[in-house]
Amino acid sequence: MRGRHSDASFMYKRGPSKDYINDFDREGSSVRLLNGKDIGNPSWKRSLPHILVATISSFLYGYHLGVVNETLESISIGLGFSGDTFAEGLVVSTCLGGAFLGSLFSGWVSDGLGRRRAFQLCALPMIIGASMSATTNSLWGMLLGRLFVGTGMGLGPPVAALYVAEVSPTFIRGTYGSFTQIATCLGLLGALFIGLPAKEIVDWWRVCFWVSIVPAVLLALCMEFCAESPHWLLKRGRGAEAEAEFERLLGGLHVKSAMAELSRSERGDEVDTVKLSELLYGRYFKVVFIGSTLFALQQLSGINAVFYFSTTVFKSFDVPSDLANICVGFSNLFGSVVATMLMDKLGRKVLLLGSFSGMVVSMALQIMATSSFASGSAALYLSVGGMLLFVFTFSLGAGPVPGLLLSEILPGRIRAKAMAVCMAVHWVINFFVGLLFLPLLEQIGAGVLYSIFAAFCVLAVIFVKSNVLETKGKSLQEIEIALLPSE
Repeated sequence: MRGRHSDASFMYKRGPSKDYINDFDREGSSVRLLNGKDIGNPSWKRSLPHILVATISSFLYGYHLGVVNETLESISIGLGFSGDTFAEGLVVSTCLGGAFLGSLFSGWVSDGLGRRRAFQLCALPMIIGASMSATTNSLWGMLLGRLFVGTGMGLGPPVAALYVAEVSPTFIRGTYGSFTQIATCLGLLGALFIGLPAKEIVDWWRVCFWVSIVPAVLLALCMEFCAESPHWLLKRGRGAEAEAEFERLLGGLHVKSAMAELSRSERGDEVDTVKLSELLYGRYFKVVFIGSTLFALQQLSGINAVFYFSTTVFKSFDVPSDLANICVGFSNLFGSVVATMLMDKLGRKVLLLGSFSGMVVSMALQIMATSSFASGSAALYLSVGGMLLFVFTFSLGAGPVPGLLLSEILPGRIRAKAMAVCMAVHWVINFFVGLLFLPLLEQIGAGVLYSIFAAFCVLAVIFVKSNVLETKGKSLQEIEIALLPSE
């Protein structure tokens, strides 16, 4: 059977998209049938190694988000800007500014060079930037290094979301999409653990930056042996290579049906150039608006303020920062593991609604901790408990779902470039949260600031309920038909 299928599949290697479609229609309406037998789902083991390599970029993303958490105080002392909250905010936010620049070009890079080369390119500035940060003796050197690292961080997440969506079998795409969030959590935890000796050992923070070079080099090298996205190959007119990659990812029995379905959604798009204006109005506006708004609300919930400045916040309650931050990291990891198990069972929309609702409750606990009604141990338990619950509920849905959902709802023709636009929105808001959190905390107080974050979480619940389509168990083609109006 394998031999007959392989021979048949070669008939389609260099034909136009309509040939795949017409043959598929003649063969029958079910993509799961071969010679009258149900061939079932493809093996998840084939695509897993490729997914795991791609998630190294998410690990690096999490690591560089958290690397300044435990080390920020010792960095400021070592580089001579201790006590300057604006300079401390810049060390955090310059990285985010670089990520904004990287995300702007991510769509053009991944469409022009391919997903594999885009991963390798994102590793390069991370290696250069981490080396600069580890060796600098001035604030400006640190900022320049963080800017370089940020460009790699901006390139990585959108490419990872695209790659996971495009190489994963439909039945397990949600689970694989959650792997990126787990890798981010592991990166954050790794940064926290490695940063623990920073208060006792002079210049230990330099070691923390050196360590990050290892996974960056590993990403660049291992991606050379991974599969390229069949979606990208077919868009470039390389149908034979797309078939070969599908066989590598799904197995020979599933190549024909996968190529037929992909060709249906990609026909006519191979030679078109996507203009920015197409993403901002017209038939694609709805999906770009949904993706951009989800990322905006994700950041306006205040989650990254927790990751960037949890040490500072816990210190105000006399909680040991190392213990508190490790608890935050494990809470994030535990929630992400739970989300992985539920993503393809409950669905994306249910997890988003539950996640943002839980974050509202968590912020309410933190607001109570800052009020005059709570004092002493009550305020401590409310604050720490609220923060841990906030991180846990975030990691259940608001963390892993937007990136996965966006890669699912965006049509193949605009997927990479629209992802770049939506991620740019993410990084702009992330930048201002990182830059302004500490000054606002000093100026308006924790109670008012947490109330603002809670209000955005409520707004997110309303938006998700009204605008988000459930994508669980649907192919990318089915999602595209459901969301886009006919031309």
